[in-house]
Amino acid sequence: MRFLADESCDFAVVKALRAAGHDVTTVADVAPQAEDSVVLQLAQSEGLVLLTEDKDFGQLF
Repeated sequence: MRFLADESCDFAVVKALRAAGHDVTTVADVAPQAEDSVVLQLAQSEGLVLLTEDKDFGQLF
């Protein structure tokens, strides 16, 4: 699977998913400090599963 890990996501999760063979992109690498709406749009446009611990994303849906 392909994931986009928000900056709030624990990096241990990113490491574990990568170790399991998954493709994980981090917001910190591609769009540091991006607004939530930009992060969501990026995930949707690239077909990535968004990983976040930020409860504000629920309001965007």
